[in-house]
Amino acid sequence: MRRVGGENEVKAQTEGVIWKAKWVGWGGSSFGKAKSDLGFTSTDKSNFNIDFLVGLSDAYDPLDPNGNITIKWDVMSWTGDGYVATVTLYNFQQYRHIQSPGWRLGWTWAKKEVIWSMVGGQATHQGDCSKYKTNIPHSCMKSPTIVDLLPGTPPNDQVANCCRGGVISAWAQDPENSISSFQIVVGTEGNTNTTVKLPKNHTLLSPGPGYTCGAASIVTPTQFKSADGRRVTQAMSKLLGDRILETISSMFFAIMHHMTWNVTCTYSQFLAGKNPTCCVSLSSFYNDTIVPCPTCTCGCKNNVTHPGSCVNPSSPYLESVVAGSTSNNPYSPLVQCTNHMCPIRVHWHVKLNYKSYWRIKVTVINFNYKMNYSQWNLVAQHPNFDNVTQVFSFSYKSLTPYGDATNDTALLWGEKFYNDILMEAGPLGNVQSEILFQKDASTFTFEKGWAFPQRIYFNGDNCVMPPPDAYPFLPNSSSRPDISFLTLILTLLLSLVFCYAHV
Repeated sequence: MRRVGGENEVKAQTEGVIWKAKWVGWGGSSFGKAKSDLGFTSTDKSNFNIDFLVGLSDAYDPLDPNGNITIKWDVMSWTGDGYVATVTLYNFQQYRHIQSPGWRLGWTWAKKEVIWSMVGGQATHQGDCSKYKTNIPHSCMKSPTIVDLLPGTPPNDQVANCCRGGVISAWAQDPENSISSFQIVVGTEGNTNTTVKLPKNHTLLSPGPGYTCGAASIVTPTQFKSADGRRVTQAMSKLLGDRILETISSMFFAIMHHMTWNVTCTYSQFLAGKNPTCCVSLSSFYNDTIVPCPTCTCGCKNNVTHPGSCVNPSSPYLESVVAGSTSNNPYSPLVQCTNHMCPIRVHWHVKLNYKSYWRIKVTVINFNYKMNYSQWNLVAQHPNFDNVTQVFSFSYKSLTPYGDATNDTALLWGEKFYNDILMEAGPLGNVQSEILFQKDASTFTFEKGWAFPQRIYFNGDNCVMPPPDAYPFLPNSSSRPDISFLTLILTLLLSLVFCYAHV
């Protein structure tokens, strides 16, 4: 890696990928991340941000280094002019899910393929199929876009792991629902493993931007177990000697060539949006100071030049303003007017101190009037998560991104049918929990901000922390004047003498 540029701009080049860093004011935590990732330091701890310009390097998440969505195409059988494939999306991200209105998967055909039919999903546009007079394809688009079917789809139109409206759970939170599938019949394509051309330029929306997908690559064929677990089949390609095989299939086994290809998609918070989506505020029982989110964390209030950029919660026309809001981006939030302008604020409060334990309260507040967050989750990193005694009203799972030796990261999410949905901004737009930790005498302290988290993520997005020098500090007893017991006795006696002297 090499460093170029002046004091206010730094570029680093590693393996052909160029990164750029500049001071733009995201808050103190961004400085720490920049230092560890790029290997340079700055004297300005409170106004630092990293803007990754090119490549997949910005998709790396230190708390989920192997997280990705893998799209697997399995050729299940061959037809006269193509093949039948099962396409499956595997969400291998520990804590990032895809919520309603769900995923949208696209690609570009390598030749002149069409989609004859689909089960468990559908193309959003049919395209120009005018040259077909009788058997009309499901889609003739050169670059089709596929969506999942909705719950309640008739059984004949379903396949396994389909029909959830495109919602995919995070792997660590709900592994059983972290998969989504559909079946597709492709025509006017080769029908052998040597003539099939892999689709190109895969795209994945969730439902907004953020994912970048690599090229398709042929991998070992997927194996499928029967319902009773007694038989295993696998994705296949063209049988050798079809005509001969048809007559002697009951006598001999055919040699089969198998075909499966994968596409890997990784997420970048910087590609998803130019602004952060959440911030963290702090408080403690030992200090009256409440440290707010940094000002303009997710944008700045500007209803003069950008009317409707935020909503005043005390407005008498609040409901009509929210209902009538319009935006070129249907997924852009409509937030309550605050100093930080973030859709989500996470508050960490150090609540109580016991002899052998200490207790915190975590509150997640929704300031977005256009979004209910279903299946929300929170990731927190703190050294005392290696000794959690109890988590109240949230589900909890330990994450070990650096191996079992380091257990300092927790995944938290709501209890089903109780608080698993974070409602839109308003009186019900918050969820909260308390966590009880057991102390480790060798590490526990309230000094130097130790009681506060190192990182907070909401729904997979890194939340902006306040600058470290703003954390609630522990009152320094050494700075107070020492008052001895003798001084107190003398003061009391002098007061009594003074009182009797004026009687």
